[in-house]
Amino acid sequence: MKVVPLTRDALVAEVVARIDALPRDRHARVVVDGADATEPGALADALVDPLRALGRPVLRVSARDFLRPASVRLEHGRTDPDSYRDSWVDTGGLLREVLDPLEPGGSGEVLPSLWNAETDRASRVGYARLGEGGVLLLDGTLLLDKWLPFELSVHLWLSDAALARRTPPELAWTLPAYGGYEPAPDLLVRYDHPTRPALVRTVAGD
Repeated sequence: MKVVPLTRDALVAEVVARIDALPRDRHARVVVDGADATEPGALADALVDPLRALGRPVLRVSARDFLRPASVRLEHGRTDPDSYRDSWVDTGGLLREVLDPLEPGGSGEVLPSLWNAETDRASRVGYARLGEGGVLLLDGTLLLDKWLPFELSVHLWLSDAALARRTPPELAWTLPAYGGYEPAPDLLVRYDHPTRPALVRTVAGD
């Protein structure tokens, strides 16, 4: 294992290069996964413009727009870490409305948002079509042990100490949900210090 320190800009460039190396004759489903404290959506957002500059159509989707209704999500209370880990995200909805349509031969028609958790109602947004060679950028937390299909997965890793330190007090109840979560992403990024990330290379030439 080799740990390669990077700047934030270098990390963005590395991920963009990995994505652009994916075949252009099919859609690329990319996930940026990490604890809420890592703000995975911020890294996913930073990838959009560089990819578009390379001629890649991009569609941004967030798992927070695919939460289950409150009656299901909060069945065991508002601060249950097991529910937070296993049943908050509507993985069936993500598959049906986002990931499966981007399979080879799929329609390419994606629903960017399924549920508005603030209003606890369906989002009522229209479908968006992702063009040929397009990239889906999905961000979320605890997504890489749910058998979801991706062409490239990025995980922002925090040490236990950094996770506890950077998690707001009102979300401290979520910390047990990350216990034992050990995904095997395509790109593993040490993210204890967001301005000084480090890429973990596990394969020679990776």
